[in-house]
Amino acid sequence: MNATRAAATRPQIHMIEEEADNLSGLALSNEHRFPQVSELLIRETSRAKLYAAASISPDVVTMGALVEFVDEGTGAQRTVQLVYPPEADISAGRISILTPIGAGLIGLREGQSILWPDREGHERRLVIVKVQQQPARAA
Repeated sequence: MNATRAAATRPQIHMIEEEADNLSGLALSNEHRFPQVSELLIRETSRAKLYAAASISPDVVTMGALVEFVDEGTGAQRTVQLVYPPEADISAGRISILTPIGAGLIGLREGQSILWPDREGHERRLVIVKVQQQPARAA
């Protein structure tokens, strides 16, 4: 993958300031286990436009959101919930932010798309169809 070209084609992303801080820390603490995803996630959080949680648009993919997207390479349409690694359960549709798709979805808005590498390094275009925010859970 040509990283310069891919970065140039990436749309503006939006993140909650606290989530961006948490995700940067998570990526740094896992760079030895997931080097590719950690690097991508750090790049994404560093280029994101940051917002207070109360002021981010509800059509933006945030942690915990249900995201309906299409992988244009395969035509597959999926709905997943983006979660932190301990909550991940692919059979229940909960994907970790520390997966290539999870890191690619964060911060996008409905209607946006991104060219993003999969686990094998092949670029795939992911298109956001719908974002549904989930009620906050008690910690």
